Amino acid sequence: MSAKGKVEINRELCKGCRYCVIACPKGVLEIEDSLNGMGYFPARAAKKELCTGCALCARMCPEVSIEVWAPD
Repeated sequence: MSAKGKVEINRELCKGCRYCVIACPKGVLEIEDSLNGMGYFPARAAKKELCTGCALCARMCPEVSIEVWAPD
């Protein structure tokens, strides 16, 4: 079994710009259907099992709302 990365998004900081969704080479992220407390549709990790830990999503995030852990 290969090690996988881990991605977490702070949905209350996310403004739903979609930069992370576009940047993810594995299609891990998508935009939610429900609003966060600020009135935005935030991103979420819909396919966590596909995350490789590359952190391209976190690098693209202007709100610094994404944390990524690479596999050990």
